[in-house]
Amino acid sequence: MASEEVRRSTQTGKGLSYRAKHAKRNGSSSSADREMVHYAVEFVALLLVLVLLRMFAIGVYVIPSSSMEDTIAIGDRLITNRLAGPLKTVKRGDVVVFSDPARWLVGKQSHGSDDLIKRVIGMPGDMVECKGGGAPVTVNGVAIDESVYLKPGVEPSIFPFSVKVTAGNVFVMGDNRANSADSRYHADDGNGGLVPMKNIIGVAMLTFWPFAHFRTMNSHHEVFESVPDAPKK
Repeated sequence: MASEEVRRSTQTGKGLSYRAKHAKRNGSSSSADREMVHYAVEFVALLLVLVLLRMFAIGVYVIPSSSMEDTIAIGDRLITNRLAGPLKTVKRGDVVVFSDPARWLVGKQSHGSDDLIKRVIGMPGDMVECKGGGAPVTVNGVAIDESVYLKPGVEPSIFPFSVKVTAGNVFVMGDNRANSADSRYHADDGNGGLVPMKNIIGVAMLTFWPFAHFRTMNSHHEVFESVPDAPKK
């Protein structure tokens, strides 16, 4: 009798042990499934965030021309902050992407895009002038030293101009002034060559490709530190 009870107890223990191991395996499987679902949800959430960022916060552009050399080269891939325009945080010196304000690209190779890229020189209310022939650009009467971003060997402007930037607009110029059809060249476009703030799509943040050109975009706000505020009306 005793030996039979021992046998039964042993068998019962084996049964319990099997069920415990089986339950443990099921628990591990269930835990792995939950972990997989967790990672899948995180992945989908990350994709959603990236899509929303791409739609509303950042823009990616390929540079088709030499108008911003040597700051940005032909073929560079550029990332912009698309919120800067709508939030009205654009400043003098910022490199901006904007939609063609007044058919500037008509008759030019647009590479399938109506967007342009230039540097903001004058803000609403500013008086932007140059005497040409190697003279510096002045903003509100103060000469600015643009040597930190102008293409070496290129003059600030080969011809004179004087523009009062009206409300809601900016005055833009390329860093390669010898090959930049910027605000100077469109004085007869119906808006004095100015770019409406509403046309600004984004402010350049960095170039990311080719990798050798990877760098953050320097707006060189220090160039304009001595410029006084535009005179109030």
